[in-house]
Amino acid sequence: MSTALQHPLIGPYTVEDWLALPTPVDGSRLQLIFGHLHLTPAPSGEHQHLAYRLTRLIDDALRAAGRTDLHVVPAVNVRISTAWRTALIPDVVVLTRKPVGASFAADELALAVEVWSPGNPRAERETKMAGYAAAAVPFLWTVDQPDDLRAIPTLTAYRLDGGQYAEENVVKTAGLATVTAAPVPITLALTDLDS
Repeated sequence: MSTALQHPLIGPYTVEDWLALPTPVDGSRLQLIFGHLHLTPAPSGEHQHLAYRLTRLIDDALRAAGRTDLHVVPAVNVRISTAWRTALIPDVVVLTRKPVGASFAADELALAVEVWSPGNPRAERETKMAGYAAAAVPFLWTVDQPDDLRAIPTLTAYRLDGGQYAEENVVKTAGLATVTAAPVPITLALTDLDS
């Protein structure tokens, strides 16, 4: 736990307060949700490997489509809403500008990806999805890690429609599938996430 959290202010925190806090040195993630700090443990090796493989697959698809204007980056600070005092750290993002700086505005995201570990509470999932939607992030992917790590994860891809996410693709099988809720259609096999 960082020094800043050993003697926390009562809050609520602003996005600027959150950005000024030191990054936890133990790999945990400090996020800001409705003005309150949320510290989550460092992601597991399985979680990180899955996020890394997704980063590579998305980047390969963007390059193959000639989209050099888009940049894939893992685990960066995203300022969701100053008014809502919310800032998150998605597992993977596709940026519409070069990844320069320590944080990015939500309107600079073309896609956010959240990898849900088996223990992620439903309320956390819903709050993050609502935050991305309110910030008008055009595409969101959620990847559910199964309890049995030998099983295949489930990828659900959403497209923003009228301020809410509409489920467009659900991939649960080992075969090839094309995800259209993305800056470019991306063909992948979930088994590739474990390679």
